[in-house]
Amino acid sequence: MKVYMPTAAIVGVLTLFIAGTASAGGQEESRSRVLEVGIAGEPDTLDPQATSGTLTFQVLRNVYDTLVVPTEDGRIGPALATDWETSDDELRWTFTLREEVRFHNGSELSSQDVKATFERILAEGSGSPWKEEFSAIEEIRTPGPSEVVFELERPYAPLLSSLASGWGAILPRELIEEEHDFAADPVGTGPFRVTNWVRDNRIVLERHDQYWMEGAPQLDRVNVNIITEPSVQIQGLISGDLHVIDTVLPGDVDTVREADNARLYRQLTALVLVLAMNTDREPLDIPEVRKAINHAIDKEAVLDVAYTGGEVVGTFMDSQSPYYVDTTDMYPYDPDKAREMLEAVGIDDDTTLEIAVPQNYEFHVRAAEMYDEMLSEVGLDTEIRLVDWSTWISDVYRGSKYDLTVVGHTGKLDPDGRLNDGFDYTNWQDDEVDELIEEARRTSEFETRKELYTHVLEILGREVPFVYVGSPYLYVGLSEKVRGFEIDPTLDTYDFRGVSLE
Repeated sequence: MKVYMPTAAIVGVLTLFIAGTASAGGQEESRSRVLEVGIAGEPDTLDPQATSGTLTFQVLRNVYDTLVVPTEDGRIGPALATDWETSDDELRWTFTLREEVRFHNGSELSSQDVKATFERILAEGSGSPWKEEFSAIEEIRTPGPSEVVFELERPYAPLLSSLASGWGAILPRELIEEEHDFAADPVGTGPFRVTNWVRDNRIVLERHDQYWMEGAPQLDRVNVNIITEPSVQIQGLISGDLHVIDTVLPGDVDTVREADNARLYRQLTALVLVLAMNTDREPLDIPEVRKAINHAIDKEAVLDVAYTGGEVVGTFMDSQSPYYVDTTDMYPYDPDKAREMLEAVGIDDDTTLEIAVPQNYEFHVRAAEMYDEMLSEVGLDTEIRLVDWSTWISDVYRGSKYDLTVVGHTGKLDPDGRLNDGFDYTNWQDDEVDELIEEARRTSEFETRKELYTHVLEILGREVPFVYVGSPYLYVGLSEKVRGFEIDPTLDTYDFRGVSLE
């Protein structure tokens, strides 16, 4: 039997004792406890189990809690669950819940809420994009109000990572039974509750006064402002109207660095930036065409010019992952070779490929412009089509209505989260890859899993449903007044629990 008990170090990370005192004086004190945040786009929904959108999880990270959470050292630590154990055959996972935790509606967390949450995801017709990640669960038992047991039909190594991700958010049972509209009115146990959402304008997060973590949150309110223009975000930061902005373009880095009242927060992300190819569309159904496109793209230039620098990767895994396989030498930038390969295949002169781009991401738009130019240099005609984020999710990611598209795949705590269905929208399929991924799910032994995933990544490298560009640096603009700002490791979501304003 494997028993998990949180170490003192992890408990120390998760128990916040936030120093500092509030400013004296009514209005001044109020202002000092309201954080103004600018984000580049609109969440498609506020239901954590009905979305794949990074923007949604960046907001909901502060609205919901999960049973367990990722820690700074790459481990999984306690959150709503204080400890857990697994049976020797890894078919039974038993979690002990934290006591005296309350939802935003005042109800107290119990094992029934956990049971109802995951049964909601697994329900027939739920439509959750995360259903597969929890499909190994055969039964959920609740021996007591603070104990929940997951009985699995097969060993499933990624389960703990799935429970620690944003889509593992716990919802209240009674509202699930009432078919509450979580898409517009989320209710969780997190440090903040959503009190207002004005589409294309602002999401207001108010302090959850009964939050279970001692000393958190320090802020009374977080205003999440939807600001699609990077220049407007920069102006807001420099003027002091915004405290946090999520879009600092390469040309604006020095502007923020040189500002007296602002600073940069930088870290290498777990994103994998890609130019994805719909392998059901001609001529992208031909592997040689996809390989030629890979040779046509100067990945380092795209990272440096369109994004904010970073590390080139050659496969569908970020370079910080212990499962990363370095295949960057497979498709070096070689436009002459790309041109020769395309000529050998005989691409029709009338062929024009459309590049669908989410317009609220200026980084991706700039990358698309570079792809357009690079592909034209090797004889491929392309056109850029700008779409809003919700349309990109529905038509491109879910509907595969595109030729080429530009996006970044967010980090996952377990390789299965990225490899299980991360390339479905490219319509590329491989029976051997499916078998390898399934085998990797059934073992928790690291070296065995690494060997299996290495084989998967090598096949993906040969078949290239993507141009794998790289992992960019994340630059967040911060006011000098901001203290305690953190970004969750791997998942790249903001954690406002420990944030305060001077």
